[in-house]
Amino acid sequence: MELPTALNNKIHAFQRAIIVLLMCLLPSAITAEAILDTTTKVVDPELEVLAQQLRDMLAVNERESQTEDQQANTSRDLAEPANAKNSTQQNQQPDRTTERDPIINIGDRLHISLAGEDELNKDFSVDKRGVIILPEVGEFPLAGLTLQQTDLSIRQALSTVYRDISRLDIAIKQRRLLITVLGYVENPGQVDLPADANIQMALSLAGGLKTGAQLDKMQIKRSTANGKKEQIFDYKAYLDSGDESLIPALQSMDVIFVPASPLIGNVQAEFDAATLISGGDAAEDQTAIKVFGEVQNPGLFSFKNNSTVIDVIMRAGGVTRYAGVEQIRIINNNKPTLFNLKAYLDDGNSQKLIKLEKGSTVFVPIAAKEVKVGARMVYVMGEVPKPGAFENQEGATFLDILANAGGPTRFAETRQIRLLRANGEVVPFDLQEYTEYGSSVGLPEIKPGDAIFVPEKTATDENSWLKVPPSRAIYIMGAVRRPGRYEWSDEMNIFDLLAHAGGPEERADIAGTQIIVRHSDGRVESKVFDLAAFNESGGHIKDLPLLKAGYTVMVPELPQDPTDNKAKWLRQAPDRSIYVFGQVNAAGRYAFDASMGFLDILSAADGPSNNADIHNIRVMHRNGDQPRVSKLNLALYFETGDETLLPRVLPGDSIFIPEKDRNWLDEEKESTIRVLGSVAKPGRYRFNDNMTLLDLLAQAGGPTEAAYVERIVVVNASCCREQSTSFDLVEFVKNPDFANLPALREGDTVYVPNVSRSNWRIFMEGVTDALSIISVYALGAAAL
Repeated sequence: MELPTALNNKIHAFQRAIIVLLMCLLPSAITAEAILDTTTKVVDPELEVLAQQLRDMLAVNERESQTEDQQANTSRDLAEPANAKNSTQQNQQPDRTTERDPIINIGDRLHISLAGEDELNKDFSVDKRGVIILPEVGEFPLAGLTLQQTDLSIRQALSTVYRDISRLDIAIKQRRLLITVLGYVENPGQVDLPADANIQMALSLAGGLKTGAQLDKMQIKRSTANGKKEQIFDYKAYLDSGDESLIPALQSMDVIFVPASPLIGNVQAEFDAATLISGGDAAEDQTAIKVFGEVQNPGLFSFKNNSTVIDVIMRAGGVTRYAGVEQIRIINNNKPTLFNLKAYLDDGNSQKLIKLEKGSTVFVPIAAKEVKVGARMVYVMGEVPKPGAFENQEGATFLDILANAGGPTRFAETRQIRLLRANGEVVPFDLQEYTEYGSSVGLPEIKPGDAIFVPEKTATDENSWLKVPPSRAIYIMGAVRRPGRYEWSDEMNIFDLLAHAGGPEERADIAGTQIIVRHSDGRVESKVFDLAAFNESGGHIKDLPLLKAGYTVMVPELPQDPTDNKAKWLRQAPDRSIYVFGQVNAAGRYAFDASMGFLDILSAADGPSNNADIHNIRVMHRNGDQPRVSKLNLALYFETGDETLLPRVLPGDSIFIPEKDRNWLDEEKESTIRVLGSVAKPGRYRFNDNMTLLDLLAQAGGPTEAAYVERIVVVNASCCREQSTSFDLVEFVKNPDFANLPALREGDTVYVPNVSRSNWRIFMEGVTDALSIISVYALGAAAL
C-alpha cells in the first residue's frame, strides 16, 4: 500500500533532521559503520548525500577511538591479580564516559520491543560471534557497540522493513558471560554465566572438577587486540583462603583450562586418590621433598613454605616401629644433616627443628639393634617371631624362653628343634611329641649360653632333597600328581602319603599299588596292595600295609587306549589283565579285577561288531587247575535276562567272539545241521534247542519251486542208531500243529526232495514209457 506523497515527504524530512541532530550531538561517540553501514541502501538520494558527509566527518574520530580502546584493553589484560577485583568492575562498566551508554558484549541479552510487532517483542542474546538474529533482517553484529550506537543501527536496519519505528525501544536486559571450560572437568564445553560470576561458578556449571584434576596449575586464555594471552593461577590457594584476588576476573569468551595431575599417569584408569597419596602428593620432582626409609608412606611430597622435618614425616604417615629416630638423615640445600627426633621430643626445643627447602631429602633409617651378650644369656634362632638373646632367669624353662621369643611360627618344624649347648653338644627335641604325651617326654634343661634353633619346615615344592635325610624319607612314584621324595613319620600311613603327593591321577590303577620294601641286609621285597578294594569294601586300619622310611610306593598307570598304546602294556601285569579277541570293535588287552564282570570287559572293548556271532561266544578260563572253555549264547541272555548264562571271568582269561558268516570248515559237524535238496541255500547251519524245522528251512532260504515238500526227510543221528522221518509241509500248512514237527538235534540232516522223485511223477513216467512202446508197436503193425 503506497503512502500519500505529502506524508512520505514529511517522513524523509524527519529522518534528515535526526541525522543532522546526531551529527551535532554525538560526533565523537558514534562510528560511521555503526550509524550508517556503507552497504545499507538509503531510499532518498538527499539522505544518501547527508550520510556520506556524516561518514567523512566521523572517520577521524573513529580511528582515534580505536587506538584508545586498544591501549585500554592491553593495560587491563596485563593487570596484576591483586587488582583483578577492581578490574571486574571496570570490565562491567568500561569507563566513566560510557556509564550512561554501556557497551554491548558477547553474551548480553537485549530486549527489543515495538508496539504491534510480536516477533520483535522478546529477548535477543548476543552469540559468541557478537551478532543477534533480527526478524526480517537476519544476522546483525553488535559486539563492541554502545547502547546508543546499537539503537541507531537497529533503527536504520529496521526502517527498511517496518514503516513506523518511532516507538522502538532497545534496552540491555541482562549482562551475561560466555565462558568455555575445557580440560579435566565432568562436562567440558561452553557455559552461560551472569556478569558477576567467577571461575568457581564456571567450573560448577561444567559439572565440577574430575577426580585427579591439578588445582594449582589452572589456565585462563583470553583473546586481545595484541593476540592471545594466557595466565596460570593457583585455584587450590583460592579454595584454601577464599581470597578472590587469587583468581582472575572473567570476561566473555574467556577459556578456562583445567589440567590433569601428573599423578594419574599417562593411561586412562580409575583414579584412586588414597593409593596415590600414599606414595606422596607432589606433582613435580624439582621442588618436591623426597621422604623414604622407615615411614608409613614413602614418596614425593609437594613443598610448602616453612615446612619442618616433622611436618613432612607426618604427611608421610609417621615413622614405623622399626625406625631409628635418633639418626634421621636430611639433605637440605645439598648439605647433609642429622636430626634426632627422640631428643626433640624429650626437651621440645624448637631450635632443633630443621626447616626444609625445595628439593630436600629425608631418610629415616631402620633402628640398629644392640648386640646383647652376657653370662646369663640364652639365644633363640630360626622360625620364631622374635629371635634374639634373652636373659635366663632362675627357674626359667625351655617353654618360657620359647614363649618369650613368640613361639614357633607356622613354618616351624617343631619335630626337629635343636638345643645347642655351649660345650658343642646338640640335643634334639620333639615339641609336637611333647604336646601329645606331656611330661612323659620331658623338657630339656636350659643353661646359660645355650642356643635354641627352630628349623624351617620343608616346603612341598622344595627342589633340594638335602633338608630331609634318607633315614626320614619315603619315595612315591607312578600315577600320582606330585611324585617325589617326602619326609616320613611313623604316625603316617599310605593314605597320608598319597594325600601329601596330591592323590592318585585319573588313570591310576590303585588296585595294583606296589610296596617296595628295602631290608637292612640289602634285600628288596615287592608287595601288592589292592587299595581300590579297601576303599570300596572297607576294612580295619591294621589291614593297611606297614610303611617305613626308606620304602618306595609305586602306583601303576592304566593304558590309555589298547588299540594304539600297546607299548604301555608292559606297565600292566599279565595276571591283572584280560584278553578280548575276534569280532569286537576294540580288541586288545584290558586291565581287569575281580569286581568286574563279563559285560564290563565287553563294554570296554566297545561291544561286538556287526559281523559278530553272539550265539557262539567262547571264554577260555586259565585260572583253574587246568584250562577250560565255556560257551555263551549272548543273544539268549538278552532275550531272557538270565544272569546265570553269563560266565564268571577272572584276570588272565580270554574272550573270543567268532564271525557270523564263517567257512563251513570252521564249524564242527556235531554242532551243525545239514540242509540238502531243493532249498535256496543248502549247506551246514548252526542250530540250538530253541529252533524248529521251520526255523532251519527259513535260514536255508526256504524250499524251491521244484521242491517236493510233501515228503521232507529228516535223518536223526544219535549215540545208538540213526533213523529217518518224513514230514509233509503241505499238510502242516493246512492243519498247523507244532507237536507234529519232527525233533531236530545238532548233527541231524534235512533233505527236501525234488518233485521229480514223487510217486505220481514216477507212475506217470512209467505210463508214458508204456504208451510210447505201444505206439511203436502199433505203427509197426500198420506198416506191415
